[in-house]
Amino acid sequence: MSKLPRRKKILVVCPYPEDVAPAQRLKYEQYFKSWEEAGYDLTVSPFMTKAFWNVVYKKGHFIEKALWTMWGHILRIRDLFRLPFYDGVYTFLWVTPFGPPIYEWLFAKLNKNFIYDIDDMVFLGHVSAANKFILKLKGRSKMIFLMKKAKHVITCTPALDEFVRQFTSETTDISSTINTETYKARQDYSVGNEIVLGWSGSHSTSKYLHLLDNIIKELSTSIPLKLKVIGDASFSMEGVKTESKQWNREDEVAELSEFDIGLYPLPDEPWVYGKSGLKALQYMALGIPTIAVDLGANKRIINSGENGFLVNSESEWKESILKLIESEELRRKVGTNARETVVNKFSIKANESTYLEIIKKYI
Repeated sequence: MSKLPRRKKILVVCPYPEDVAPAQRLKYEQYFKSWEEAGYDLTVSPFMTKAFWNVVYKKGHFIEKALWTMWGHILRIRDLFRLPFYDGVYTFLWVTPFGPPIYEWLFAKLNKNFIYDIDDMVFLGHVSAANKFILKLKGRSKMIFLMKKAKHVITCTPALDEFVRQFTSETTDISSTINTETYKARQDYSVGNEIVLGWSGSHSTSKYLHLLDNIIKELSTSIPLKLKVIGDASFSMEGVKTESKQWNREDEVAELSEFDIGLYPLPDEPWVYGKSGLKALQYMALGIPTIAVDLGANKRIINSGENGFLVNSESEWKESILKLIESEELRRKVGTNARETVVNKFSIKANESTYLEIIKKYI
């Protein structure tokens, strides 16, 4: 009787707990099931505990954050002892957040079969407002070190992939992706008593919605509208009816589905060119007509006028919002095309085999 092939073991080293951070849950975490079905046993080792995650982006809590950071380093020391017993390592962003790449060097020495996954231009030093004091401590050289040492690097935008190719030719550009079985397309494009302009994100990025203050305030004086914000319960826009909610995993899709128009404003800054257009993809997967800034990866996601709108100026923002408000037919056309784009190019099913090919080759 022939033996079954031995299941390979992968240690997944990441910053955040499972199923909480968009950068993880809408990227590689969605593929865990397919990796396991392909014969791999996974052990996930986050630096942060769930308790740490609950306070990390809140102002204050300095002692609590310091203690949890110490605990994260203890967990990484544990990982050092078990690394040689794994067939490979899948590392996302960094091994530890601060200082020079000491832990990263040790990890690379103890297990050479590692794949590195990087999301955004994090090495440029972007940090949340709640944690600005740690910017100088953040180990930005860690990312460059991991790019050089990894067997293969997974990026998420053309600009980020081009940057990584300075250090290695072994890269694959895989965008953040959407589970189109969970994200169901809308069928009804009529609106009620008010149009709902929607935005989803976090405390650290909600400030960019204020780039649209003048436009939304002006529109609200003549059009019944509501601004719905998911991810920053404290967000408000003076003079505009606003509904702000904390992000919740269980009702995320239902809350997003209430948007009539999805908004994705960003500043023209270097780190933006590493963003994969995740907000746009979430809206589009639900068939929500989306307006996004004409930058970075948004250009490969949206064909302006067909499956969304790309805009540069305040006048273009206003014009695109008005067009969509005034025409149910246009909302339906753009929303339907948007859903089709995500299913064909940016869904789990469309990218599942790419991840597996990389893992099979290097682990």
